[in-house]
Amino acid sequence: MSTLTKIPATIVTGFLGAGKTSLVRHVLEHAGGVRLAVIVNEFGSLGIDGETLRSCGITSCPDENIVELSNGCLCCTVADDFLPTMLALVERPNPPQHILIETSGLALPKPLLKAFDWPTIRARATVDGVITVVDGPAAAAGRFADDPVAVAKQRAEDPSVGHDNPLAEVFEDQINAADLVVLNKTDLIGPAALAKLRADIAKVLPRAVKIVTSQEGRVDPAVLLGIGAAAEDDLALRPSHHDAENGAHEHDDFTSFVVPLPEASSPQQMIARLTAAAERHDVLRMKGFVAIAGKPLRLAVQGVGSRFRHQFDLPWPASARQGHMVVIARNGIDRTAVEGILRG
Repeated sequence: MSTLTKIPATIVTGFLGAGKTSLVRHVLEHAGGVRLAVIVNEFGSLGIDGETLRSCGITSCPDENIVELSNGCLCCTVADDFLPTMLALVERPNPPQHILIETSGLALPKPLLKAFDWPTIRARATVDGVITVVDGPAAAAGRFADDPVAVAKQRAEDPSVGHDNPLAEVFEDQINAADLVVLNKTDLIGPAALAKLRADIAKVLPRAVKIVTSQEGRVDPAVLLGIGAAAEDDLALRPSHHDAENGAHEHDDFTSFVVPLPEASSPQQMIARLTAAAERHDVLRMKGFVAIAGKPLRLAVQGVGSRFRHQFDLPWPASARQGHMVVIARNGIDRTAVEGILRG
């Protein structure tokens, strides 16, 4: 089968809360008639991002074309989850014209790229490009590595050196795989910090890659789609800290759990609880839905560290009005204390 007949797939990767779902949603809303499918991966037992995308009501990507794989990182479950899902999509009588794959914030892109080299997938699909979304304010604050340039230099000089911060490895692997880097939330950092961040990322990129800026993940789909990278063909140019592991690695540094929530009296009350939990404990990410007294719509909440955004989105089902929050944190977190704060 000719490469021209292959279905292009775009892998959207990036750290926790970088804005991947916002970017995917923007693409769906401005698809220009292109028939899309989305594979969403969640690190945790309860999916939020897939449900958020389904609330868009976008005709170019109906609900049945949004496939959610939860309770497992795609880079660890390629054979069990990803390959069957991809085959099911490309073998449909009316297959999508383009597939978007949103990885979890803890996923490494390279195992997914390798999966596209499997004969059953290679004949039917190609990686059009890897889009790495970076949380501008977090990265500018050095949250992923104290000095990414020094870390990369030290590792190059001595391959036996280990990382003190495993989050830095995830971040660097996502950057190294990129065909395009999207610096998101740039409205939250100043021009000088943005210029320094761009320069720092450019220094550690293993090859020439464009860096674009965005707010709320708003990037023209014409920039994101149609890159034509065929990334599965140049894996050697996308180095990973885990290349020697043959795809096997652990996420034992992280934990995820779901906290059922009672009704809150106001959005402000709920955000105050979330902020307190994030500031007192080592919480990386929180996202979920909350019932607010007197409001028929659920409050959708997304947070990175102690920074939160919220909005009312859809009516609660008649049969259930139960809020819940997915918490992602480093191992060793005091789960009981976090649950107590969130429940008030």
